[in-house]
Amino acid sequence: MKQSIIHIALLVNDYDEAIEFYVEKLNFTVIEDSQLSDLKRWVLIQPPGSSGCCLLLAKAVDESQKSVIGNQSGGRVFLFLGTNDFNRDYAMMVANGVVFVRDPVDEIYGKVAVFKDLYGNLWDLIQQNKG
Repeated sequence: MKQSIIHIALLVNDYDEAIEFYVEKLNFTVIEDSQLSDLKRWVLIQPPGSSGCCLLLAKAVDESQKSVIGNQSGGRVFLFLGTNDFNRDYAMMVANGVVFVRDPVDEIYGKVAVFKDLYGNLWDLIQQNKG
């Protein structure tokens, strides 16, 4: 048996503002942006050089969904952005105005810093140690 996670839904207030953040601030690529109905789009984004899992930007449609935008994981780091060059990507993100809430540190598993996306979701930027 072979399975894989192909998409992770991320609740957003607005498709276009979310796309702008991820493309302009994090250098992500829009993989697909299709209109499904008057109110719903199928928007997939992915980090540069990635060929695996995509984020599916899902516009919140009711108060229950809107209430957890930016806090889908209860305040814990929610998503992990791997990189092959931490210093390059950290510098680019800082220059693009990304807010880091924890400064870079060297851990036993690699170099990591925590940043917030436009809604406040916490992400790790991480370069894992080889081996």
